[in-house]
Amino acid sequence: MGVVVENFFRADAKEVARFAKFGVATVHEAQGRKGLMNPGMRPIYSSAHISGTAVTVSVPPGDNWMIHVATEQCREGDVMVVAPTSYSDAGYFGDLLATLLISRGVTGLVIDAGVRDVADLEKMGFPVWSKCVSAQGTVKESLGSVNIPIVCGGQVVNPGDVIVADDDGVVVVQVQEVAEVLRKSAEREAKEAEIRRRYGSGELGLDMNDMRARLAEKGLVYLDKAAED
Repeated sequence: MGVVVENFFRADAKEVARFAKFGVATVHEAQGRKGLMNPGMRPIYSSAHISGTAVTVSVPPGDNWMIHVATEQCREGDVMVVAPTSYSDAGYFGDLLATLLISRGVTGLVIDAGVRDVADLEKMGFPVWSKCVSAQGTVKESLGSVNIPIVCGGQVVNPGDVIVADDDGVVVVQVQEVAEVLRKSAEREAKEAEIRRRYGSGELGLDMNDMRARLAEKGLVYLDKAAED
């Protein structure tokens, strides 16, 4: 039996949108290096950068019927997150479904399976992060579920979680931690801006971060070759 969970809790839309100015690496580090999907989840074209609320879809292998069901549940600013119940590299998604999602205001797709029509998707400007690209088609025969907890790219994703995705991959922010992670992400950005300034002036990380004493404790030795000569 499949289920569709409606009207799940969502974070404030303005807070979700604020994540778009932070990179995946920044968010991942800010929340204690958690939530990062495995590196096999890659963008189908470069320079895409999105944030949005997760609408989760559990699909049978080789069957994309539930993507159509899930589309009805999508709101503007959502990201559809799809995971098969067992391994599949079929092309679940292409330009036609992208057209449908765009009409609902969906900002992107994250799918632990295959997509196709990638040239058209890029022309349309619809960003997708997927495990692979595959022209293999799918059927519409079996039920799955919408807006239940799923595992996508090695990470648990609950409906309402925030998805941030860019060229570095995909990171999941739990909905109950949105405000805290936003704050920590902003703090990290400010800290990195200062580090960048100091590095740009030629200051060494060795000195700025007091690394020399620790390196010596670990046994690092400098040998002066010129003195030997």
